[in-house]
Amino acid sequence: MNLLTFLLAAAAALPLANLEAEDWPDPRAPANSGTAATAATAATVLVIFGSDTVRAEVANTPETRGQGLMFRDAVPDGTGMLFVWDTEGERSLWMQNTYVALDVAFIDRNFRIVDIQQMEPQTTDIHDGARPAMFALEVRQGWFAEKGIVVGDRCQLVFSR
Repeated sequence: MNLLTFLLAAAAALPLANLEAEDWPDPRAPANSGTAATAATAATVLVIFGSDTVRAEVANTPETRGQGLMFRDAVPDGTGMLFVWDTEGERSLWMQNTYVALDVAFIDRNFRIVDIQQMEPQTTDIHDGARPAMFALEVRQGWFAEKGIVVGDRCQLVFSR
């Protein structure tokens, strides 16, 4: 089963999800260069935790996942990046060339947070998820704690145009 098929099936169980094949980000899209223009045109998804929402750029190719949020001067509140893999597995992230302190939530195929870690800017420390994950959501450091979002909470994904 490919990722789109999986997400379409999983979305049926999520009341706010509204997935259509044409909404899924094009994996052939160019990698995120870190510029404001690229950020504005990148595919986005709403990641919803109850009453709190993050508008996240989608990183679903090796190139976009490798670039991540590198070279950004800021990650405004309510924004972030959702890393997407085709299968659930062990995931690791680092912060080389990333100028902003971030939190990362590792999320499993059931859209449940399995780990949250704080990451310091411009380090090569490896941040391994505590359990297998299919997604990783990066936001400004402290955002999850401020919103009361913890390991075990679930999210919903709504793809936007």
